[in-house]
Amino acid sequence: MFAIVKIAGQQFKVQVDQTLFVPRVDGNAGDKVEFSEILLLDNEGKLSVGSAVKGAVKAEILDQVQGDKVIAFKMKRRKGFRKKHGHRTHYTKIKVTAIA
Repeated sequence: MFAIVKIAGQQFKVQVDQTLFVPRVDGNAGDKVEFSEILLLDNEGKLSVGSAVKGAVKAEILDQVQGDKVIAFKMKRRKGFRKKHGHRTHYTKIKVTAIA
């Protein structure tokens, strides 16, 4: 059984007991979250798509983490112009507990 669910504007294919990193979701470690926007649901070969899908994906927040550092370096040759900007994207590590 798997589902394609929309979390923070991105689509993820999830299964029960799967851990994944999603864009930051508010909450602390140990909190339970529920994602109700399911786009596709496969229940032992029976597909449900679109508005026919009823249910939700329940998950538990494991940790709030930061991604790798990304550096955007801009330079114009022979002009002395250099600009360095970097950031680390925030992610939430979740574990899918149930697809209902």
